[in-house]
Amino acid sequence: MSSPTGPAGLPVRMPRPRQPGRHRRPEPLAAPEGAPALVLAVPGTPSVATRSLAEEVVSIARSELPGLDARIGYLDGDDAEFPTLQSVLVHAAEERTARYEQAKAAGVEVKEPEGPVAVVVPLLAGPDSALLRVVRQAVMDSRVAADLTDVLGPHPLLAEALHVRLSEAGLARADRARLFTVATAADGIILASVGGDEAVQAAGITGMLLAARLAVPVMAAALDQEGSIASVAEQLRGSGSQNLALAPYLIGPEIDPGLIEEAAKEAGCAAAEALGPYPAIGKLALAKYTTALGIAPPQPQGAPTR
Repeated sequence: MSSPTGPAGLPVRMPRPRQPGRHRRPEPLAAPEGAPALVLAVPGTPSVATRSLAEEVVSIARSELPGLDARIGYLDGDDAEFPTLQSVLVHAAEERTARYEQAKAAGVEVKEPEGPVAVVVPLLAGPDSALLRVVRQAVMDSRVAADLTDVLGPHPLLAEALHVRLSEAGLARADRARLFTVATAADGIILASVGGDEAVQAAGITGMLLAARLAVPVMAAALDQEGSIASVAEQLRGSGSQNLALAPYLIGPEIDPGLIEEAAKEAGCAAAEALGPYPAIGKLALAKYTTALGIAPPQPQGAPTR
């Protein structure tokens, strides 16, 4: 059977037929028209670094869901360079009303806006009741219909992110399946959280997932509870771990970076970087948003433990 040819008798690449059934690629998901905004609630003192991190997180979310209206609101903002969460929600509501009025004035038949104006996603890896109270108060003070999601963790993707940050600092093997060692690899991990006992318990769930990845003991401790880090370090050493590492179970803006350095000194060990704008953070923020709206694609899954 002859095949199609182009100039000089060269074969022409023909498009493959679309695959039917379960092998067919799913159609890419896009944000529904008029969908509420995703508003990332960023804790901590605003700074250029904080803004860069938040912008990267929403950029990841937008790349996963084309057409997504994603915005950033700061819990300690100033309404100018760093808009507050409250002002961002008010602005989103005003814009939705304006679009509706313009469409009506143009004679376009449109339904009056219903449902939430925005879905607020706290930029927190774990629960922090004090910060979450601030978020809820800002939503209430805005008098805007907005849904508030849970924090991002615990989740297997956060265990993956912690593993990556530890390996970047030379404190863990990047891949257990490869036959090489890291001289500084830790044999015990302190998972540092903020938010008191509730945060420690939640971090412990992700800690179990991290322990399975690294095959070393992982224990959670609280950066904001005096003696918690030192106590966990003592427990790990008492159980046989000698080369400890501190892994911040934090995205970054929620605390003063100096606290991580102080905690590492207190524990007498090296520390990895905070999670920062790791791709999983943007994916998890989007998953919280889509789940709240009932348009969730398959939940992001963690990479298998190797």
